[in-house]
Amino acid sequence: MTFHILLVEDEAKLARFIELELTSEGYQVSIAHDGIAGLTLVRESDPDLAILDWMLPGLTGVELCRRLRATGSKIPVILLTAKDEISDRVTGLDAGADDYVVKPFSIEELLARVRAHLRRLEEEKADGDSLRFADLSLNPRTREVFRNQRAIELTAKEFDLLAYLMENPRQVFTKEQILARVWGYDFVGDSNIIEVYVRYLRIKLEENQQKRLIHTVRGVGYALRCN
Repeated sequence: MTFHILLVEDEAKLARFIELELTSEGYQVSIAHDGIAGLTLVRESDPDLAILDWMLPGLTGVELCRRLRATGSKIPVILLTAKDEISDRVTGLDAGADDYVVKPFSIEELLARVRAHLRRLEEEKADGDSLRFADLSLNPRTREVFRNQRAIELTAKEFDLLAYLMENPRQVFTKEQILARVWGYDFVGDSNIIEVYVRYLRIKLEENQQKRLIHTVRGVGYALRCN
């Protein structure tokens, strides 16, 4: 995934230097040289992170940040400024900035701050994609499964079967429905394979005598339930 960074800096040489460093790190970079243009670019390009100089013509970085937060934008914002008083830091953070880098700064430090915020953004996105049921969580993107913070290693088919059940909790599925969804309509084999994989899942999910979540509905099929 290529992250898109908005840089709003009125010092042309500094803006170019930061742009080159960010680009060399593999980021897509958009630049504005005043606050109004920066606000327009945020609305048009929806960046993943913004680096804002405090003292900008037209609209200061602090005011730009404040307007972003007022519209509900949650993108990480790093303020660049020569202001180093505690009161200035408080003003910037209260305006909604996530970080504060004082000029003159080391480019390595700025890049490290950018990486940290984007890493956190990735983790939040990944966590937001997770499916949850009772104390069980499954992330379709990372293909990780946890039960009460215990990591559970699953094979590809075990994962697909559990994901299908977690996408439709409490719903009862017949063997035919599960075969069609998890194994595919062209599957040729014994439908008892479902029982085998349900047993595999139960063994892994119920380790340490944890409560059963995959239940057999006699004469029908299987369902993910708490009881």
